[in-house]
Amino acid sequence: MNKNDRIFVAGHKGMVGSAIIRELEKQGYANILTLPHCRLDLTSQKDVEAFFQSEKPEYVFLAAAKVGGIEANANAPADFMYENIMLEMNVIHAAWQNGCRKLEFLGSSCIYPRLAPQPMTESCLLTGELEKTNEAYALAKISGLKYCEFLNRQYGTDFISVMPTNLYGPNDNYHPIHSHVLPAMILKFHEAKVTDASSVICWGDGSAMREFLYVDDLAELCVFLMNHYSGDETVNAGTGKELSIKELAEMTAQIVGYNGEILWDTEKPNGTPRKLLDVSKAEKLGWKYKTELKDGIRMAYEDFLRNPEIRKR
Repeated sequence: MNKNDRIFVAGHKGMVGSAIIRELEKQGYANILTLPHCRLDLTSQKDVEAFFQSEKPEYVFLAAAKVGGIEANANAPADFMYENIMLEMNVIHAAWQNGCRKLEFLGSSCIYPRLAPQPMTESCLLTGELEKTNEAYALAKISGLKYCEFLNRQYGTDFISVMPTNLYGPNDNYHPIHSHVLPAMILKFHEAKVTDASSVICWGDGSAMREFLYVDDLAELCVFLMNHYSGDETVNAGTGKELSIKELAEMTAQIVGYNGEILWDTEKPNGTPRKLLDVSKAEKLGWKYKTELKDGIRMAYEDFLRNPEIRKR
């Protein structure tokens, strides 16, 4: 990418999209295209086609998505599948039709089989059954990355995919139902501290193992891949390190300053038992994460305290 190329960041209001914009601006890219949902509904094929025909973006970061944790996915699987497939297909298709030089599709590590060998390599895609608690979202993301692959194969496009592990950081979603595990814990422990609650209840038994990547580290990789990677196979984005949900809860409570008891609701699902990415491919390309988890949670909590409006989304 040249510094004045027209770059469209889809999902610029979200945690990932806003981080990509920060990274682009830091590197001196000066022609970034964004439009709020009220002016561009990505699930509308007509609106997306009109935008691409009018603005002619040369590069696209497709970070827009309907996202949520286990409860949100369980309650609305049809919505998660429909909205994500529609917006992905509309943007990718319009990018191809309008001669976009390159598109980068952002997926999720939930695309990999529930019981895939650990750590999970990019090649384990579609080798086993998906985790049922987020199956709809995973199927939508698989469809997006496969459409990119098929366009490359059939029409010679240069559309790539990156699959991040669990993300967190500035501008995260702290909705009590729609948030992911780490922002949900930050919110719970903060409210418990403020109200002097004696205990906090977390889902599952705490045994599930998870990996977490600070979103600004992902953004750095996204811009790096746009400039240095082409290929049909996706690229994993993570740290290569994992911890149990119980350890995560204890770490988050300590950082937030909550000293009460942590209880576990074992009637609630754990999700996938283990989900660690093999990040050797990204490292061989020349990228490695920078932010350790404790430091990242501390920065995320500081952002949470500075911006109370993000708790209302």
